[in-house]
Amino acid sequence: MSDSRVKLDKIDRRILRDLQDDGRITNVELARRAGISAPPCLRRVRALEEAGFIQGYHAQLNARALGFNITAFAHVGLRSQAESDLEAFEALVRSWPEVRECYMLSGETDFLLKIVAPSWEDCQSFITTKLTAAQNVSHVKSALSVRTSKTLPGVPIDG
Repeated sequence: MSDSRVKLDKIDRRILRDLQDDGRITNVELARRAGISAPPCLRRVRALEEAGFIQGYHAQLNARALGFNITAFAHVGLRSQAESDLEAFEALVRSWPEVRECYMLSGETDFLLKIVAPSWEDCQSFITTKLTAAQNVSHVKSALSVRTSKTLPGVPIDG
């Protein structure tokens, strides 16, 4: 976890922004953009990782090219919101590769899930045989994504 007492300077914010935009950027290019030399840039990156500001690196894959043509969102209500029941549901969700994101919400919906599937039939099958049938699930309302207009990783960073 990041330490809220750590103050990020302009160079740190620039490094974070550039890494968020391109996780494969070379240290030399990252340093050039930040206006510092490569060795202190690498030290700053390591410090940002250790402080928890950088949690990892990944490749952004093309879901459709890999055969995942459907993205759906499921609003899930649970019968019980006791902490042990919430944790049990979250553990179950982590075991389902179809669920790519899971958010616990306040209000009428307990969880919002982002689900990917090769087809609408596969998505429906997941929702009816796994999600709706899961212990403690009281109701599921699903919505099919028609298209994605914006998807940005991370957070906005002033540089």
